[in-house]
Amino acid sequence: MSGVMQRNIRALMEQSKHRDSKKTQQEKIADAITKFTGSMTFVYLHILIFGLWIVWNTGLLNLSPFDPSLVVLAMVASVEAIFLSTFVLISQNSMSRKSEGRAELDLQITLLAEHEITQLAGMVKAIAEKVGATLPESINVDEVLKDIKPEKVMDEMDKEKSQQT
Repeated sequence: MSGVMQRNIRALMEQSKHRDSKKTQQEKIADAITKFTGSMTFVYLHILIFGLWIVWNTGLLNLSPFDPSLVVLAMVASVEAIFLSTFVLISQNSMSRKSEGRAELDLQITLLAEHEITQLAGMVKAIAEKVGATLPESINVDEVLKDIKPEKVMDEMDKEKSQQT
C-alpha cells in the first residue's frame, strides 16, 4: 500500500476513534444493546426463554403453570418490542449522522479534486501554448478551465428537485 493510502487509513481510524470517544454514556448503552439484540446469541436466548415459558405453561413439563393463557408472555414480548424498536431507531439516527459526515467528506474531496484538475488543465494549456502544440477540437479547454462553484451546483439541484415535485 502506498504511504498516502496508509496515512489516510490511519487518519480515518483516528477520526472514528475520536467520534466514538465523544459519544455519551446513553449512546454507548444504546449501541451495546442494539449490537446484542442483533446477534444470534439474542435469538438463541429468546428461543430458550420463550420456548421454556410456553412448554412450562402448556403443562408439557408437569409443572404448575404460572401463565396458562400466555397473556403475560405476550405482554412481555410487546414491551420488549417497544424498547427494541426504540434502540434500533437511536442506532439508525447515529448511523445517519455518520453517513452525513462521510457524504460531506466525499463532497469536499470531490470539490478539491475538481479544483486540482482545473489547475492541471490550465497548466497543460499553458505548456501546449508555450511549445506551440494545438489541442484537439474535441477538447473544450475553456469549459474544463471553469471552476465549479458548489453553491451553484446545489442551487441547480434544488431547482431540479422542486420542478419534479
